[in-house]
Amino acid sequence: MNKKYIFDFLQKLKRNNSKEWMDVNRAMYHKSKAIWLTEIEDILQRLRQHDSRFENIPPKSTLSRINNNRRFHPDKPIYKDFFTCTPDGSKGVANFHILISPGNKSFIGGGFHRPDKQIVAKVRAGIDYNGGELLDILQEEKLMAFYGGLANDPQKLKTSPQGYSIEHPYIELLRRKNFTAIRYLTDEEVLSNSFINTVEEGYLAIQTFLDYLNQAASFEDEML
Repeated sequence: MNKKYIFDFLQKLKRNNSKEWMDVNRAMYHKSKAIWLTEIEDILQRLRQHDSRFENIPPKSTLSRINNNRRFHPDKPIYKDFFTCTPDGSKGVANFHILISPGNKSFIGGGFHRPDKQIVAKVRAGIDYNGGELLDILQEEKLMAFYGGLANDPQKLKTSPQGYSIEHPYIELLRRKNFTAIRYLTDEEVLSNSFINTVEEGYLAIQTFLDYLNQAASFEDEML
């Protein structure tokens, strides 16, 4: 699989991020996208062995648009300089996510990133009810070995969230607004023939964590 072609395209796009350049080089974009879609199909086939959620998911549905949404962020470049794959992109679900971008900026990860207030409230309720289970999951050898634990949360509260005591045994988890684990990858790891093996390892390492978050997020409002 010639992922190097994808990286060559993304590097050129980053240097020439304009509609005029994209119009001239659209064939290169479509070829890069086709290569990535083929890789995604191989990834989905591997993940289906471990999770039935990935059955009947078209590779194209896992992609994000290459155009940046500039409505609220007009200073962003017109185009993204990365390709993504989110095998289950359902709203309100703790997803597994893959992003590839040259310059050692690629990563594998998952969880809830900037979820809405309702999701945060539900995850906190789950932690309040059984935070010990989440701590056990976060200390699992495979998750620690691959991700090193939870990713930093820049939105983490400095005090306790409303309704929870500062003395709560799981206060450090309750302060969070983001619940994610992330592993950055080198360009060599993405371009290697063992990339799909790395993706599979990353999913198996985070699967129990995602299951916990999704169980918490599925609580009915009246249970909060």
